[in-house]
Amino acid sequence: MAGPLAGINIVEFAGIGPGPFCGMMLADQGATVTVLHRPGGAPDSRLALSRSRNLVEVDLKSEAGIQQARDLVKQSDGLIEGFRPGVMERLGLGPDVLLQDNPKLVYGRMTGWGQYGPLAHAAGHDINYISISGALHAFGRAGDKPTPPINMVGDFGGGGMMLALGMVSALLHAKTGGVGQVVDCAMTDGSAALMAMIFDFHNIGQWRDERGVNLLDTGAHFYDSYETADGKYISLGSIEPQFYAQLRQVAGLEEDKDFDLQMNPQAWAPLKEKLTALFLTKSRDEWCALMEGTDICFAPVLSLAEAKQHPHNVERETFVDVGGHMQPAPAPRYSVTVSDKPKPPS
Repeated sequence: MAGPLAGINIVEFAGIGPGPFCGMMLADQGATVTVLHRPGGAPDSRLALSRSRNLVEVDLKSEAGIQQARDLVKQSDGLIEGFRPGVMERLGLGPDVLLQDNPKLVYGRMTGWGQYGPLAHAAGHDINYISISGALHAFGRAGDKPTPPINMVGDFGGGGMMLALGMVSALLHAKTGGVGQVVDCAMTDGSAALMAMIFDFHNIGQWRDERGVNLLDTGAHFYDSYETADGKYISLGSIEPQFYAQLRQVAGLEEDKDFDLQMNPQAWAPLKEKLTALFLTKSRDEWCALMEGTDICFAPVLSLAEAKQHPHNVERETFVDVGGHMQPAPAPRYSVTVSDKPKPPS
């Protein structure tokens, strides 16, 4: 694969969720990623999380399979594994063994709780990891229970993408004269890091430690989603004064003095009621004709099927055909390096 990571070789031990997402991110950038999977357990070739990989069947319950894995890792720059702490060590594939085989190896470990700590050996999922980082507490509407943001924050943002950053950072260190090392990527840590700005706001008194009453958590009338006359939805993010002013102008709210109180939290609830009624007067397409592409900070809320057809996404090829299935395209993009188009695993 061509890309900025061309020439980098990664061994990925087959798993689910954040580990394969990290492997996808590295493969999308040109790394050669070889997935070791159990006999008969090859990853589904239709899935984006499996794309652009080399698949190798390895029986890690046999001495021959363990030796095969060691031989592959000896020739590689990095490794990704997502087992519970201690599993790789019991297989004889822990970092003490593999870093001795290959001192420049970057050994990436993807877990929910991390390699140590009171919860390190407990089972868990995204919803649990983002619970103790403070993230889940912040998601939801006022007076309602916490709402999981599917598994974006723990598994993928705080997990797979954070591990990809850690892998690239450690690979750069090893390539510039340093040694190999273990990257301990925990979704609790990663989701806490994603909350940095919110913790900042709270620390300086600009964020109340409750749901649905703040600037960015649906508390404000100018930062929320609204239903339209046809049962669809639009999103609004008119934070800055000039953007808020344009919203008022286009929506016919300039003469309503109640909207002068943009940054007064006491006014947010009644103003949200007014906007709720307003957006129900037209269809989503009608609001798009008035507001999309302006500085109002407006967009239609698209379904998964609709997102692939939006003109902006079509022009930028935000979704690409991989083996007959439309998938999100690699990101980010580079001004000089041209990456290969993703392909099904081989």
